Amino acid sequence: MPRRANYAAGAGALVWLVIVVVPLYVLVASTLQDRQSYLDNGPLSLPTDPNLDAYQTVLEGDFPRYLLNTLIVTAACAAIAITLAVTISYSVVRTRSRLSQRVFQLFLLGLAIPAQAVIIPVYLIITELQLYDTLLAIILPTAAFSLPVGVLILVGTMRDIDEELYESMALDGASQTRILLQLVVPVSRAGISTVGVFSALSAWNGFLFPLILTQSPETRVLTLGLYDFVGEFRIDIPALLAAVVLSIVPIFTAYLFARRQLINGLMGVGGR
Repeated sequence: MPRRANYAAGAGALVWLVIVVVPLYVLVASTLQDRQSYLDNGPLSLPTDPNLDAYQTVLEGDFPRYLLNTLIVTAACAAIAITLAVTISYSVVRTRSRLSQRVFQLFLLGLAIPAQAVIIPVYLIITELQLYDTLLAIILPTAAFSLPVGVLILVGTMRDIDEELYESMALDGASQTRILLQLVVPVSRAGISTVGVFSALSAWNGFLFPLILTQSPETRVLTLGLYDFVGEFRIDIPALLAAVVLSIVPIFTAYLFARRQLINGLMGVGGR
């Protein structure tokens, strides 16, 4: 039978498209205008004389240093979260003791604890370790708060691995390390990619830990750098929006390449 057109759904999709596209248009179009043109014509106007002066203004400042710090923090957080989540999840799945289940429940409890609730103890620990105002002060707590989600995802992924595969490798005399590296890691690639993307997003967008645990411009990351641009470019809005665009591009590019693994990994949460 011929399918009838759903005009209500089409109208709703069109409204949603407008809601999504208009802010993106304002963001990009504003960066192609100079300050005076933006003030005269408004954010919805077409750039009469497009230029890249706003991007030049941002790149000539401290933005490259903020970007480098953010890349270091993001890569380190993703590496730490993946390494710890893989080993912890493998232990939980293969041990099957009451202690391992209690450890898993403890990590799930971490999902209910926001960073704002423990920022004072975290600050005291960082200062006692003499890590205040270093990139490690951002990396360690950010990676720690990414672990509960990472363990949840990978436990569900590893439980879906056929038990016969474990048994066949054990009969061949494979050690636990070899089973982990040659069986579990390749089969759990989608879940590991999901943990990496989630940890990277948390580190890239993190604001609370950099704000509380760092102070000097040398350790400043993009989120704090954009916060500074609000004061530095409070009249030059195109420069501020250009900094926003430049901060979005790297993580958006990474998401485009990892989106399939991210979706596949999230579909495996919960296990059998």
